[in-house]
Amino acid sequence: MTASDRSAIRLAWARHVTGDATLALDPASADASFRSYWRGHVDGQPVIVMDSPPEKENPAPWVEIGERLARAGLHVPKVMVADLQQGFLLIEDLGTRTYLPELNDASVDALYGDALDALLRMQAHVDTRGLPSFDHAWQTMELEIMPSWFLERHLGVTLACGEWDVVENAFTTIMHVIAEQPRAFMHRDYHSRNLLVTEERSPGIIDFQGAMSGPITYDLASLLRDAYIVWDNERVEGWVEAYRLRLLDARLLEETVDTDRFRRWFDLTGLQRHIKILGLFCRLCYRDGKPGYLNDLPRVLRYVLDTARRHADTAPLADLIEATVGDRDLRVAVDA
Repeated sequence: MTASDRSAIRLAWARHVTGDATLALDPASADASFRSYWRGHVDGQPVIVMDSPPEKENPAPWVEIGERLARAGLHVPKVMVADLQQGFLLIEDLGTRTYLPELNDASVDALYGDALDALLRMQAHVDTRGLPSFDHAWQTMELEIMPSWFLERHLGVTLACGEWDVVENAFTTIMHVIAEQPRAFMHRDYHSRNLLVTEERSPGIIDFQGAMSGPITYDLASLLRDAYIVWDNERVEGWVEAYRLRLLDARLLEETVDTDRFRRWFDLTGLQRHIKILGLFCRLCYRDGKPGYLNDLPRVLRYVLDTARRHADTAPLADLIEATVGDRDLRVAVDA
């Protein structure tokens, strides 16, 4: 099916379910996946049509996980009509005020305060039964995206055996640290582009279809070491420590987990995520035709280097990656 065919079917479906034969749809946003979102107005009120082609992006998990979040009191878009067979959903429009452009030194404490309140509710109250597990195999699959797509495809580098040892040692350390942590609901992309400032019950939460059961610091790292915005490390560590104390109060964390141990969990779980993102942003460019993600690579690389060097057992990986990158401009795509 061509894009124009899909567009025509989507519009016809939306007009049918809304009863508005003149409904027009404009792009609202697009995922890093095959899913897309379209905004229309019915009786003057905005609505969103989610287009999630079932053969590429099954919409059923989005619906099911959204129901879990709603039952726990989180603010997610209401589903008005769902056609899972065709992959079309008519859903509530939570607006356009994503966190990213709203964040600044004056607003960040309040906005992150709301986001951390929601995260604690998620981890304390969202049912994880039946969710996929963020296990060793899944972590390995994600980590291996970086050598394949960042080092080999983007930088044109083939690692020597000794260099592979450095990579694998760091990966083993990271996965051991993840295995130490208690598990909870894990959004997996809990960051400034997936949180919306809303008039009531802010933040609105979107893009949760990939949720898993995973380590308790993963979403915290996703939020506070966001691939799209950077905060001073001292400030980040203050937020992390405050959240550790809240987890203790909520009995989601054992009293034996002190500040240093929790920060190591936070650092290396975030490092797993950013190593993956180095490869993922390159894969989005070369495989999926979305080169804009390369613009964020320097920021993600800085996270990887800075975090890896805070810990002696991952510091050699930072040295290897930095030497491999050299003076290349990571924002520039290369020919095959």
